[in-house]
Amino acid sequence: MQRLTRYFLVPQQCYRFITDWSPWLTGAFLLTLGYGLIAGLCFAPADYQQGDGFRIIYVHVPSALLAMGIYTIMTTTALISLVFRIKLATLVMQISAPIGASFTFLALITGSLWGKPMWGTWWIWDARLTSVLILFFLYLAFIAVRAAISDPWARDRIAAWMAIIGFINIPIIHYSVLWWNTLHQGATLTVFNPSIAPSMLYPLLSMIIAFALFYLILLCQRLCADILYQERKAAWVQEILHELT
Repeated sequence: MQRLTRYFLVPQQCYRFITDWSPWLTGAFLLTLGYGLIAGLCFAPADYQQGDGFRIIYVHVPSALLAMGIYTIMTTTALISLVFRIKLATLVMQISAPIGASFTFLALITGSLWGKPMWGTWWIWDARLTSVLILFFLYLAFIAVRAAISDPWARDRIAAWMAIIGFINIPIIHYSVLWWNTLHQGATLTVFNPSIAPSMLYPLLSMIIAFALFYLILLCQRLCADILYQERKAAWVQEILHELT
């Protein structure tokens, strides 16, 4: 436990841990992405109602899940940052915001592309779509607040509280198809009884894992860069720079 804690509290150990595991993350990402794309786009049968148009699910669903998942990570790290004042938690919260906003934007765009042939319109003020749009604005507000406040202590605390308060939108997104009369289809991925054929399900699960790994790769790369910048005067950073040059 102490060794694991040291990885996340000591900048040098954290940097070493990330750089050691990054190649494995990249390899796993390429494998899952390759299988998901090939199996989903080439081998999965066309849907009996939507035809080949359903294949956008392999981008839309992972993007939507990551949009909510990353905001959940931001909320968790915001709590850790406020309670324990752990610098790494603040970094994860800060770095995750633009990545989460990108996934949310992608979910909105692919949802509109999917909705046009299915619903006959690019956009409708549906409960699920509207709550996801609010999530996108929450991400943008978080980024804007951090950019507008110059004092680091105030900036981190205000941004953390914004992330925590905004989390109320996550269960609204998840349960919106149950709470309101909505055009958006219900959940197809459930733990014990997924309502999707295995030939479609396995590529979808692979794409979800690939998107999650992609987020981790981006997070790790930015964490390494920020750790090196913050510790740039430390001897171990100077040694790394010397090795690179």
